[in-house]
Amino acid sequence: MSAAGEAAGWDERLDEVLTATVEQCGASSGGVYLLRADEGVLHLAVVQGLPAEFIAPWTRVALTAPAPSSDALRDRRMVWSGSQEDFARLYPRIAVAMPYHFALAAAPICTGGRQWGALLLLWPGSRPSHLAAADRDLIVAGCDRFAELLAGAESAQQPITAPLRPRVLPRRLAAAKLPEAAATAFAERLPGGSCALDLNGRITFLTETACALLGAEQEQLLGAIPWQALPWLDDPEYEDRYRAAVISRQPVAFTAMRPPDQWLDFRLYTDGNGISVRITPASAGPVTSPAPGPHRPTPVSRAGQLYQIMHLAAALTEAVTVDDVIALVAEQILPAFDAQGLAMMSAEEGRLQVTGYRGYSAEEMARFHEIPLDERTAPMMRALTAGVPGFFDGPEELARAFPEVPQVTGKKAWAVLPLVTSGRPVGCCLLAYDQPHRFAGDERTVLTSLAGLIAQALDRAHLYDTKNRLAHGLQQVLLPHALPTIDGLRVAARYLPATRGMDIGGDFYDLIRLGPTTAAAVIGDVQGHNVPAAALMGQVRTAVHATAGAAPDQVLIRANRLLCDLDPDLFTTCLYAHLDLAAHRAFLVNAGHPPPLLRPPGRSTTRVLDIPPGLPLGVDTTAVYPITEVAFDIGALMLLYTDGLVESPGADLDEAIAALARQLDHAVLDLETAATDLVAGAQQSAQRADDIATFLLRATPLPDGALTR
Repeated sequence: MSAAGEAAGWDERLDEVLTATVEQCGASSGGVYLLRADEGVLHLAVVQGLPAEFIAPWTRVALTAPAPSSDALRDRRMVWSGSQEDFARLYPRIAVAMPYHFALAAAPICTGGRQWGALLLLWPGSRPSHLAAADRDLIVAGCDRFAELLAGAESAQQPITAPLRPRVLPRRLAAAKLPEAAATAFAERLPGGSCALDLNGRITFLTETACALLGAEQEQLLGAIPWQALPWLDDPEYEDRYRAAVISRQPVAFTAMRPPDQWLDFRLYTDGNGISVRITPASAGPVTSPAPGPHRPTPVSRAGQLYQIMHLAAALTEAVTVDDVIALVAEQILPAFDAQGLAMMSAEEGRLQVTGYRGYSAEEMARFHEIPLDERTAPMMRALTAGVPGFFDGPEELARAFPEVPQVTGKKAWAVLPLVTSGRPVGCCLLAYDQPHRFAGDERTVLTSLAGLIAQALDRAHLYDTKNRLAHGLQQVLLPHALPTIDGLRVAARYLPATRGMDIGGDFYDLIRLGPTTAAAVIGDVQGHNVPAAALMGQVRTAVHATAGAAPDQVLIRANRLLCDLDPDLFTTCLYAHLDLAAHRAFLVNAGHPPPLLRPPGRSTTRVLDIPPGLPLGVDTTAVYPITEVAFDIGALMLLYTDGLVESPGADLDEAIAALARQLDHAVLDLETAATDLVAGAQQSAQRADDIATFLLRATPLPDGALTR
């Protein structure tokens, strides 16, 4: 068998395991997400029981995103939501686009230290809201089968990867109990009309009475989607009822008017194989029912687009950086409008800048980068400079409007959307299609409205990125680029900023040469995660550096007075150690900082040094800082750190410091490796609330002649 055939075989086995798991768990639908570790993103590989359109917003889920599948894998726990209220409480952003009654479980697919992905299962809203132990065991067993399969495929050097678009599996149909002719005759005898839809919304059966009530021939309707074949059903409200029936698996009803004045009642009954619809005449329709309007078919239904817009609007409120905005737009807009390419562009210093793209190659995008802005040369320039959108259904239309634009990307249709906020353009968004695409009037309206939403988020993100770069630049200038080499001392330091939204911090460390055999080590933490914190960090470090060499208590006393005079409305914790490497002694003073750890020579047990803490710097001009003297013999290992290494919500601080001491007991002899190991656990954490600085110091023998220098 060829490699492609073997890979297809593994995919088929994955599909079989999903089908079996959905059936054994009694779920109405299910899907498998696979982790692409290099991206930190879960990709939906296969789904059963739901149309592809329903799941378009969630085909790619970042591992850090607040979603059931990512939470399950990241935290290695089962996520359960037994009701609509539970789901809205746990995941309000997703619930906006899924306002239906259903139960949901998400479980991690793991083996040992390997994360493969996550299993997602849905049940009708009529299911009991609690998850029984037996049901939990079935879900866990299903995840174990997936993990075994994925590990086997990788061992066979045929790893299973998610396709560009998830495979949608049909449900296994139950054997027919009646001959087809008898079933049709039975349906015809019932009052009203009968119709059947598959889960994708296409009509698979309808009676003659149903055709008469709908006002269309059977040949016109079979295989069609009702709201595309019948203009008077093309309304988001009616499609929403269909979505509710598919997801909740509960009966749904609505009333619609067939022109000119015939009101019809529709009742939908759903199971895992499709939807049965009863159509009967209604005496009168609801006052609020929308009047029929002209039918304008679009690639994706208007209800689907509206759900995508709601989902995007909710998601953009959490987007922080420009990269966040670009990723969300790509994930939501491309599937909603059946586009294959996206590019986000901006203007800087009179030139076009490509800020992000999907569906294009780097070589294709390089043709647009850094070209001068000229309204005549391309629709992107017109969008950026004049705020004018452009919709081009095919290459010929683009060539007529912009004959100078080379068509080198192979795309066949384009929508160029100016991103305007507060009356000024901040960029443009280019949507591209692999085939010619007619942009209907309502689709143009929706895309233009979306552009305003994206523009606001992008403007906020640009401001955040600018401030972030400024603060990071300031922080990098103020932190030491390299620590001095000092005889009798080996050091290693690590700095780890807090996670997204708080990438700027006030943690600092320094090593200062005082003499041939003396040095000062300092570590501190300025309150806050912003530009003022980074600036104050530089002032504190400079103050300590300027007074180092004085008595240790005087160093902190003088730094404290300076900060009190500056009155920055921020306080700073600091620990200062004066090291006498010839006498093998350390003299420490503490301004409200976590206590240092000391591991004596010979791999003895690490102990927490009891250094009486004074007040943090910048609080009280009269504060004093007692000196504590400890032995710092050759081979001893001292750890200075900031509180981000040991503090976490709900954790006991003393227990965390004791655990850190135990970790230092087993630290390797190589300081660089030991420093990396100390922050490794924190580095893997999805959300850290504080920066982390660690500073390892080891006393080593002085070289010959060091005392006489």
